[in-house]
Amino acid sequence: MRMITLALLVGLRVIAAATQETQPMAQVKKTLAECVAIALQQHPSLKAGAASVEAGKARVAEALSSYLPHVNGSYSFTRQKFNPTVFGTQGSTTTFNLHNASAGFTQLLFDFGQTLNQIRSTQASEQSLQADQTTQREVVVLNVKQSYFTLLAAYRLLIVADETVHQNEKHLEQAEGRFKVGLAAKFDVTQAEVQLANAQLSQVTARNNVAVARETLRNALGLTGPLDFDIVDNFDVRQVAVTESDALTSAYDKRPELLSIRAQELAAVQQVASLQKNYLPWVQANGDYHREGLNSPAADVWDLGATLNINLFNGGLTTAQISEQKANLANLKYNEEVLRQNIALEVRQDVLNLAQAAESIRVSETALRQARENLELAEGRYNTGVGNIIELTDAQASLTTAEANYVQALYNYKTTVAALEKATAQQLESE
Repeated sequence: MRMITLALLVGLRVIAAATQETQPMAQVKKTLAECVAIALQQHPSLKAGAASVEAGKARVAEALSSYLPHVNGSYSFTRQKFNPTVFGTQGSTTTFNLHNASAGFTQLLFDFGQTLNQIRSTQASEQSLQADQTTQREVVVLNVKQSYFTLLAAYRLLIVADETVHQNEKHLEQAEGRFKVGLAAKFDVTQAEVQLANAQLSQVTARNNVAVARETLRNALGLTGPLDFDIVDNFDVRQVAVTESDALTSAYDKRPELLSIRAQELAAVQQVASLQKNYLPWVQANGDYHREGLNSPAADVWDLGATLNINLFNGGLTTAQISEQKANLANLKYNEEVLRQNIALEVRQDVLNLAQAAESIRVSETALRQARENLELAEGRYNTGVGNIIELTDAQASLTTAEANYVQALYNYKTTVAALEKATAQQLESE
């Protein structure tokens, strides 16, 4: 008896273990903020931007090196053989070692601020690269938000498609039941079958849209592996109030694209100032210590001095370089104005779209409520024999459309808020 009981317990454990293995593990769900954090850490474009900033910092260090002394040293060893007969004299051949060691330095003393202008130019260029990195960061964040909301919309539309299939299956059963008892024509059955087939086709499309949306989100996150988590449904609408004037003020002050081009203008100004000082002299100190002798260093030679350098004529190179930089500066200023106009257009469009999206949610909610009531009435009329199958299928189609429109309205609102946040470079809705 004990053996039978033990065998039963073992069998139950095996069955339980097999059941647990066949049940799919629930995927971890991540919020929008967590997805953004993943993208900021993983996306290769941001890593590329960080590398560009590091290169800009290195160029600043290169420019600073001109203010520091440059020191060099050298040592040479030569073994020589002297033969007096070559020079027409008598004597024995002599072999000796010649040592030569030296160390020297140069130090910029004064150049009318030319090096300082060059340093400021590279610093401004570094600031431009940092602003470009911020721009790329905002693009990545916007792409993540849009992909996140696209996946949420796909999930909700799949729910709508599943519910539509379920409703049409119920309607087909009703039509078949009424046809069997002679209360409906064969047309009712075929019409219900057609509606069910169309609903099933929409269901297949909705499932594929979910798969595509997951891949889009994976790409937006910068992941090379599969998307091994799901997302939290946060389609809850939080009303965002922003005026056009406030939005424009924020955009003009904070948009990294504008900060980048202004930094480029500053770099060009400093570059022009640096080139203009090529016409002026610059003073450099130099020194050298030298020891030379046979078999071992012997003679000591010290040399200290200063050099005044002036560019008398270089074929008009400096003049041409200054003209080029001034033209570049003018180009940057015009591009800044174009950028300001484009930003203003983007902000105004997003503000208008936000108002439209909010109103669309209100209208679609009303339409959805009415469509549900209409379907309930149509089902009641059909069951009692007052209505017909066309009325019922039309009511079901209207409900499906109303549900899809409501999901689209939510999606439009959330993506518009995300676009406006990027356009104004400020947080408008808590995540």
